[in-house]
Amino acid sequence: MIVAFEAELWEWDARRGDSWVFVSLPVEPSEEIRELTAGTRRGFGSVRVRARIGTTAWRTSIFPSGDGPYVLPLKRAVRTAQGLGVGDTAAVTVELLDAP
Repeated sequence: MIVAFEAELWEWDARRGDSWVFVSLPVEPSEEIRELTAGTRRGFGSVRVRARIGTTAWRTSIFPSGDGPYVLPLKRAVRTAQGLGVGDTAAVTVELLDAP
């Protein structure tokens, strides 16, 4: 399964001095991912993916946000390479690696 979408980068403050930047996958594909990966998810409900933003591709995991959409963490190296910051919108492609 491949999901292509545009999303705004947002920041989650994990702990004081520690923050993470994410994009949220669309709701409908997130529901489909939950169905496809039921029983095969890893720690924290994560699903392994290959992600791409612009010319940068990498392997990582997406994580469920409660009953909401899955979220994709964006490493600083990816954001820097693509000139992205919190509040910017990015074109993202996510390919599931754990789907049957």
